[in-house]
Amino acid sequence: MTTVLRAHAEDQYAEELAILAKDDDRARPPGWKLSPWAVTTYVLGDGDRITPKYIGPRRIVEVAVATLATDRALLLLGVPGTAKTWLSEHLAAAISGDSTLLVQGTAGTAEEAVRYGWNYARLLAEGPSMEALTPSPVMRAMAEGRLARVEELTRMPSDVQDALITVLSEKTLPIPELNREVQAARGFNLIATANDRDRGVNDLSSALRRRFNTVVLPVPATAEEEVDIVSRRVSQLGRSLELPETLTGLEEIRRVVTVFRELRTGVTEDGRTKVKSPSGTLSTAEAISVVTNGIALAAHFGDGVLRPSDVAAGILGAVVQDPVSDRAVWREYLESVIRERQDWRDFYRACRDAG
Repeated sequence: MTTVLRAHAEDQYAEELAILAKDDDRARPPGWKLSPWAVTTYVLGDGDRITPKYIGPRRIVEVAVATLATDRALLLLGVPGTAKTWLSEHLAAAISGDSTLLVQGTAGTAEEAVRYGWNYARLLAEGPSMEALTPSPVMRAMAEGRLARVEELTRMPSDVQDALITVLSEKTLPIPELNREVQAARGFNLIATANDRDRGVNDLSSALRRRFNTVVLPVPATAEEEVDIVSRRVSQLGRSLELPETLTGLEEIRRVVTVFRELRTGVTEDGRTKVKSPSGTLSTAEAISVVTNGIALAAHFGDGVLRPSDVAAGILGAVVQDPVSDRAVWREYLESVIRERQDWRDFYRACRDAG
């Protein structure tokens, strides 16, 4: 696995999953590798041997896990960068031991990605048969009693979304060409994610929405919580990418998080000054990307210490999505807010030079 850029959750955290499975004497739903209690511990950590994968309200994770133990599917809803995909991957890894049964929703996703396709060479040579059929990840999950994942459900066309209705309500997938059906084995369920900003693109039908229990993932409640999330993920990414050791000061991470939070919410940290918000999302995930890129700059082109000049260009790129309106928003924020902070003079100069 040393040559893999990003290992699947079940491989990367195999040791932690094994520890939990060994000590887990609680009741497990049919087909689950761990009990709901152990799954929640795996996701949130135990302060000792199990590292936290998701930092947020415990009750949200408990509701998500409890939903998957029933016959209702789970919909993780939230703005971009609230760790919907990250959480769904770790839930699948802990529950099924396999997070790879994934359907990526896009405007071009076809119904075959949800149901099944055909090996046309065998279909033409032998006619319709189970051997000529190409199962979708959802079909495989049903047959094997595992969790399937559907990313960006609302990006998929409505007719493709509705192919899930029978799967979720009847727990069967008809194959009319063969006069057969695949029935879901015990342990099957489905986790979908959807983006708050995609409302109105391909909204879920009321029939499909009823098949889901919706859990809304919030943005980090406090700046300290967001700084903690960014610090942890940057450290993990640095190890996986084998970046040279860099002195990553919390001060620069805190500044990046503060800038993102203030522009995102439209008000400064002290609540005294209103600011305009740019068109981008400025999510926690983007803050992680900015800091990780800054560490790479500091390690390869600097003195090994993360400085304002290493993160300034990344911040500018994240904020200025529209070259006209966003640049005006950024200039106003830079001159009216950052410039006035006496202990941010070096940060102000770096951002001004980057712009």
